[in-house]
Amino acid sequence: MSILPIADTRTTRRETWRLLTRRPWVPAGVAALFVAAAVCGLAAPALLGVIVSTVDSNGPVGTIVAAAAGILGAGALAAVITAYAQSAMAKLLQGALADLREQVYATTLRIPQAEIERAGVGDVVSRVSGDVEAVGEAVGGVLPNFTSAVFTVALTVAGLGVLDWRFAVAAALAAPIQVLALRWFLKLSGPLYRKVRIAEGERTGQLVEAFDSASTVVSLGRGERHAARVDVASREAVELSMGATKLGARFWNRVNTAEFVGLTSVLVVGYWLTSSGLAGIGVATAAALLFFRLFDPIGTVLAEFDELQKAGAGLSRLFGVLQHREDPHAIHNGWTGSPGRLSVEDVSFSYVPGRPVLDAVTLTIEPGERVAVVGASGSGKSTLAALIAGIHPPDAGRVLLDGEPVEPGLAAASGIMLVTQEVRTFTGSVADNLRLAAPEASAADVEEALRAVGATWAAELSEGLDTRVGSDGVSLTGEQAQQLALARVALAGPRLAVLDEATAETGARAARRLDRATAEAIGGASALIIAHRLTQAAAADRVIVMEAGRIVESGAHAELVEAGGHYARLWEAWTSHARGTAVTSGGTGTVTS
Repeated sequence: MSILPIADTRTTRRETWRLLTRRPWVPAGVAALFVAAAVCGLAAPALLGVIVSTVDSNGPVGTIVAAAAGILGAGALAAVITAYAQSAMAKLLQGALADLREQVYATTLRIPQAEIERAGVGDVVSRVSGDVEAVGEAVGGVLPNFTSAVFTVALTVAGLGVLDWRFAVAAALAAPIQVLALRWFLKLSGPLYRKVRIAEGERTGQLVEAFDSASTVVSLGRGERHAARVDVASREAVELSMGATKLGARFWNRVNTAEFVGLTSVLVVGYWLTSSGLAGIGVATAAALLFFRLFDPIGTVLAEFDELQKAGAGLSRLFGVLQHREDPHAIHNGWTGSPGRLSVEDVSFSYVPGRPVLDAVTLTIEPGERVAVVGASGSGKSTLAALIAGIHPPDAGRVLLDGEPVEPGLAAASGIMLVTQEVRTFTGSVADNLRLAAPEASAADVEEALRAVGATWAAELSEGLDTRVGSDGVSLTGEQAQQLALARVALAGPRLAVLDEATAETGARAARRLDRATAEAIGGASALIIAHRLTQAAAADRVIVMEAGRIVESGAHAELVEAGGHYARLWEAWTSHARGTAVTSGGTGTVTS
C-alpha cells in the first residue's frame, strides 16, 4: 500500500506561517496582548518583594496596603488580558484551520481515484478526521496556552535580569538541562508520533473495510481472519502509543531535575547577595518568586510541545495532501466542444500482477456514435469504462480523445463524464444536485434538463427545485435518483458520456422510462454504454461483446444476431427469458426487454 504524501518539517512550518500571516496585523495585535498580560503578571513577585522589604525595614503600613492592592489589581488585569488574548488567538487559529480543512477536502476530491485506492480509504479518512481533530485540539487550547507561556517566560527572565544580572545567570543554569531534554524528546517523539498517526490510519482502514464488507465476510466464514487483521493493526497502534507515553514520562523526569537545579541556584545566589549586602532581602525574595513563577509556564511550554508535536504530525499529513498540486487543465468549467472521437489502443490492465482484466483491447468510437458493451460478469466491461473515464491508468496502451491522451483524474477536463449504477444523491436542493455538473447553469437550464429525462416530479415537490433532498431532506426513489444523475449529463453536455450500468437497479417499467431518459441525456454526444439489458444494446449504433478481457465481436445489433455468434446466443437467451417472464406474469407488463 502506498500512502499519500507527508510534508516535511520545513514545508509544514512554512505553510503554517503562510496561513497565519495572511493578515499580519492580526497576529501582531495578538502578540501585543500577550506582552501586556505578561507584564501585568510580573507585578505580583515584584510587589511581594516590596512587602518583604517594607516589613524587614519596619516601613509604613500604607506601603504594604498599596502593594497588596497593586498585586490584586495587576492579577485581575493580567487575567482579563490573558483571557482576551487567548480568545483572539484561538479565533485566528480556528479561521486558519477552517481554511486548511477546506483546502484539504477540495484537494482530496481532485486526487485521482486510483491514487486514493492505492493509499487506502483509512489513510484518507484518518487525515480528514483524526489529523484534523488533533490539530483542532491544539488550536482550541494548546497553542494559545503555549503562546501565553512563552511570553511569560521571556519577560520573567528579563525581570530577573533587571533585579540583578546574577539572578538571571543562576536561573539560566536550568536552561541547558531543559534544552537538552527538549531536543532529546523532540528527536524521538516527532517520528514516533508520525508512526502513531500512520498506525491509526491503518487501523481505521481495517475497520472500514471490515464494516463495509461485513455481510460478505460473515457469509464466507472469514470473520476471524478479518478480526485478526484488525487486532494486529490495533495492537501496533496501541504499542506505539504506549511507547509515546513512556517517552513522555522520561522527559518529565529530566524537566523536574532542571527545575531543582535552577531554584537551588537562585536561592544560593540570593543568600550570597543578601549576606554580602549587595541586595536586599526583598530583592532576593522577588527573584526567588519570579523563578518559582517560571515553573508553570515552562512546564506549559514543555508539556504543550508534546501536544504540538502531535498536532505537527497531523499538520504534516494535511499539508502532504496539499502537495498534490492540481493540474490547471483539470479545472472543468463546462464543455462547449463537439462530440469527441475516442480511441482505445491496445489497452491492457490488471488489478493484480499476472492476472489481466483487459488484454490488448482496441476500440474506436466515432463522434456522436453510441456504442453498447455487453458480456458476462467479469468480462472486463466496467474496467474498460473506468480506464476510459480516467479512473485508472492502463498498464499498457493508450486512451485518446480526439488524439489527446486521457490522463487519470483529468478526464472531466477533457469532456468525459462517467455515470455508474452507484447513483449518489447529495445533501442539498434538487438544483444543487444538478449544478454539481454545471455550476453556472441557470434555473431554466436546470428545468430543461429535468424535463429531458422525464423528471416531472421535481417541479411538484413542496419547494420545487429548491426542495432539499438527501440524508436530511426528501428521500428519493431509485428511479428518481437515477433521473437526477442523467439530468446532470444532460445539463453538462459532455463530449463523451460513459454509462456503466447506470440504470441497472430498476424494475421493468422504470427501466424503459430510464432508457428513454438516457437517450435524451446523451443527446448528440458520443457514448459508451455498459449495457445491463440487451434492449439498450439493440438501440445502440454498435454493439461490442467482451469475454475474458477481450473484444470478441463488434457490429450493429441486427448484424450480430444474423451472424449467430456470441451476441446472437446472448440475445436468444435474453428474449427467451423475457418471453418466459411475460407468460409467467400473465402478460402484466413485467417483461424486462
